[in-house]
Amino acid sequence: MKKTSRGALGLLGAVSLAVVLVGTSGSLSAAEETAEAPKPHHKHHKEAKAAEAAAPAPAPEPEPAAKEEAPAAAAAAAPKLPPYFSGASPDPAKPLWPDPTGANSGVWATPAGDGKGDVPGSLSVTDVYDRMTHNLFGINFVWALVAGFLVMFMQAGFMLVETGLCRSKNAAHTASMNFMIYPLGCFGFWVYGFAIGWGNWFNGPVAPGWYASLGPGTAVLNGGWGLGAATDAAGALTGAFTYGIIGLKGFFLNGAVNDVGVMVLFFFMMVFMDTTATIPTGAMAERWAWKNFCLYGLWIALPYCLYANWVWGGGWLAQGGLNWGLGHGAVDFAGSGVVHAMGAVIALAGAIVIGPRIGKYINGKPQAMPAHNLVIVCLGTFILAFGWFGFNPGSTLAGTDLRISFVVVNTLLASATAPIASMLTMSWKGMKPDPSMLCNGMLAGLVAITAPCAFVNPMGAAIIGAVAGVLVVYAVFFFDNIGVDDPVGAISVHGVNGLWGVISVGIFATGEYGAGWNGVVREAFVTAYGSDGVRGLLYGDGSQFVMQVIDAGVVAVFGFCMAYAWFKLSNLITPIRVSEETEVEGLDIPEMGAHGYPDLAGLIPTHRVAA
Repeated sequence: MKKTSRGALGLLGAVSLAVVLVGTSGSLSAAEETAEAPKPHHKHHKEAKAAEAAAPAPAPEPEPAAKEEAPAAAAAAAPKLPPYFSGASPDPAKPLWPDPTGANSGVWATPAGDGKGDVPGSLSVTDVYDRMTHNLFGINFVWALVAGFLVMFMQAGFMLVETGLCRSKNAAHTASMNFMIYPLGCFGFWVYGFAIGWGNWFNGPVAPGWYASLGPGTAVLNGGWGLGAATDAAGALTGAFTYGIIGLKGFFLNGAVNDVGVMVLFFFMMVFMDTTATIPTGAMAERWAWKNFCLYGLWIALPYCLYANWVWGGGWLAQGGLNWGLGHGAVDFAGSGVVHAMGAVIALAGAIVIGPRIGKYINGKPQAMPAHNLVIVCLGTFILAFGWFGFNPGSTLAGTDLRISFVVVNTLLASATAPIASMLTMSWKGMKPDPSMLCNGMLAGLVAITAPCAFVNPMGAAIIGAVAGVLVVYAVFFFDNIGVDDPVGAISVHGVNGLWGVISVGIFATGEYGAGWNGVVREAFVTAYGSDGVRGLLYGDGSQFVMQVIDAGVVAVFGFCMAYAWFKLSNLITPIRVSEETEVEGLDIPEMGAHGYPDLAGLIPTHRVAA
């Protein structure tokens, strides 16, 4: 998502194209030597910029007789690459980035922005390369934006699922929460969320030779705070930290980040955050007071973006591989943990604080409160499944990353095996195939595959989805029986299976993809397997499993504690729960002033009236 994992990915296409340019000098840079390795999800250097990291170490001082040959040898060994690779401006007094038009990211073709025309025979290899690179960035821009459009459309799916699973007297209220969480969450993300989560994104750990798929302008995301400030060889601060904690650049998308690539990243990450934000609206439906909900909508970016910084923004969990030797650090490709588990643990805290609906428990036993429209629940589930093909593959942030085909197929398979497993589980328990549970089964499979979708093979994806389909059935009954009233099963779908998805990376990742992820390149794994991709317990790396368990524990504890404290505090500002009279009547008129179904309320004649 992101996405780096939803964050930034290395630009294989750009690195591979460097062969054309470097070939003219008869040398191959270190960046090209790693071109076959899949990209890391997070963009970060601790000691050097990308182009500097690609260059060989300085040679010893030559003897006097050899000094004349030294410049030529150095030039051959370390060819000069265009500045749009590293994001570093040749003249600091005239910075090329932020770039609000994209003119400094290669050259447009037809008409050419450099004034050299577009006649192939009159262009040098470098000129053609500039045009190819600009088009490459353009492909990645379109890919990430269109994928983001699909994720935005998922809000419609959430609205249909949650509204359909609630009672008709609360339809307008539930639908309106799903609608308004989008602008409220977007506003908070623009004001402060993006800066906290991605303000120091460019200083996160990455593989040698990494280049940003969304262009060099993302290099301006270089302000943050953490523990253990890193320095370069000259002793100057690099902006990186041994333990990254928070980003501090980009509040209100101010002029310091006024760049085309940053805008793509902002949009993509914003629609992901709104997925997290809408999860509690289901778990707390049918009794959540509107004013308190609005305060929540402005607050949600805080816990979400802090944790996202730790995993996707180059923070301390992503650095677990470098600092603690645990695999490749926390790995969450599209957000089983960052998006779904975070939203669910917030929902769990909210459901506990707000309490169960009136009539849900009689003498301590849970009572069924049937959904009012299973047809729109099924429709909403299909919309969500469709949007997930933007959610997961789009998290490459690069249409030029051909691994997207695996991501699509793995997402598809998990969404297929999960509802089948849910159906069989209910049958084994002597139950009918309840459509709402089948829908939650499919969503559970999609949630679970979100973190591992790029790292597992199709068989692994099918197994992950099937396990999710079983887990969601048992989880729904578990929370019901312990007194947590979740009208739509959001905690079971997104929480239990979000955590399962995070942990499954540490079990089923094959090592085929993710070489250099989060800056980790272990010679022992390169020697044994040919590259050091992300691999789990079944494929030779138990340390990755340990790191994934740590990551799952952090999101559960941090998210729950932050949310519990917030809901207690916000309840002091304005009540979190509606009055008993309002809840019994239904929230539509008292809270929203409009019925979701006025005909059911007897407000619209359903028969012919005599003149």
